[in-house]
Amino acid sequence: MPDTSGRAPYDPKTTRLLSFHDAVPRFADGSDSPRAYLERCLATIEAREPLVRAFATLNIESARKVADASSARYKAGRPLSVVDGMPFGIKDLYETFDMPTQMNSPYYMGWQGPRDSAHAYVMRKGGASILGKTTTTEFGSSAPPPTRNPFDARRTAGGSSSGTSAAIGAMMLPAASGSQVRGSILRPAGYSANFALKPSFGALNRGGGHSISPSQSVLGIHAGSLEDCWNTAFYIAATAGGDPGQPGLFGEPAIGAARKIGRVIRLDTLGWDETTAQTREAFERFAADLARIGVGVISRRDDPAIETFEKALRTIPDFLFPILGYEGRWPLADYEERRPGTLSAAMLEAHKRGLTVTVEQYRAHLKTRAAIRAQFEALRGKADAFVLLCQQDPAPIGMGIGNPVYGDVSSTLGCPAFALPLLAVEGMPVGVQLMGWPHDDYALACMAKWLMPALLAPR
Repeated sequence: MPDTSGRAPYDPKTTRLLSFHDAVPRFADGSDSPRAYLERCLATIEAREPLVRAFATLNIESARKVADASSARYKAGRPLSVVDGMPFGIKDLYETFDMPTQMNSPYYMGWQGPRDSAHAYVMRKGGASILGKTTTTEFGSSAPPPTRNPFDARRTAGGSSSGTSAAIGAMMLPAASGSQVRGSILRPAGYSANFALKPSFGALNRGGGHSISPSQSVLGIHAGSLEDCWNTAFYIAATAGGDPGQPGLFGEPAIGAARKIGRVIRLDTLGWDETTAQTREAFERFAADLARIGVGVISRRDDPAIETFEKALRTIPDFLFPILGYEGRWPLADYEERRPGTLSAAMLEAHKRGLTVTVEQYRAHLKTRAAIRAQFEALRGKADAFVLLCQQDPAPIGMGIGNPVYGDVSSTLGCPAFALPLLAVEGMPVGVQLMGWPHDDYALACMAKWLMPALLAPR
């Protein structure tokens, strides 16, 4: 498929995506309105959606009505919340009462539940315009959707938050929801130059979602600006809470003062083995730039404890795939029995492997995962945060979704990570993860607020 986007090669120093946060003061003074903002989004969708294909469903009429009501509230000086008037997309793994939830599966084709998922519900209550459902892989796992990368339509937008990342990268929306079991927030965010928060496990309420791997799945936010990413995530957590039994998202409603980073731990992980030479070079330049702006960078070559941790991270596939396979046995067995032939070959193969995992093996793998989390916690105090790549390469050409190996790290550890659009390789976006310990989400946001201008400002 030819690239007809008409865009110049990606440059993180000059590319700016949509910001709702920056528009709100204009809503307040009357020089702009949520309805006008929505119409600009719709114009972009009309122009770019036929090629990018970021949406599974659109509900334009409803979004316009909500935007009109929001415009009236701003005119009266009474907006409902920080997301009042925000055009927003819901990943199509999460239920919406007014649009189908189909999960890119023939099993759920045309299925529409009677309720909103937790985050869709509170976004509506806050005045957001739920514009549509963004595409995903089959049950957030296997068969890819037809979505293309907004910076080069020959390439993938990744998975499973395919449509969300593409809609943000194409400037169709300022923010939308994503989710991650392995790398489904961080990798597609990197492919399409999104800011994204893969939060601490349980920080955002997943109610009304359909994950087949619940012990690692998280709801997260993609956005065109760091402020929209954090503000939206915190609003959801403050109104819908976190997952049951979890303390939710710690921090403040808006990012406070920028926090200078003193030291970071650089992680290579298993992903480095197959990372392209160009992407490696870009990351090495990034590490050198960190030193240039006064950030200390330590790695496995500097500290035996980090080397031991790096070795442990390389074992993730040994226990991760059995854990995910065991947890996915239901509902996949039910789907296959009730409607044979509706699961893809890849999903069926994963299901068959999951059936071979015994409960004793599952328990042993959980203990291994817990042991790595303990090693991770023991590194606390050595640095302010970690840095690693979001992806092994620029978005690959073709219909695949790329390798989620770099996302496996924060997912396995249950810790937060921001995807930051800091690098360009082959004229395409490549993201960097700023990762911290569990419940460090807000501290990471403040560090990202300092890091982005420090690195991208002209020398």
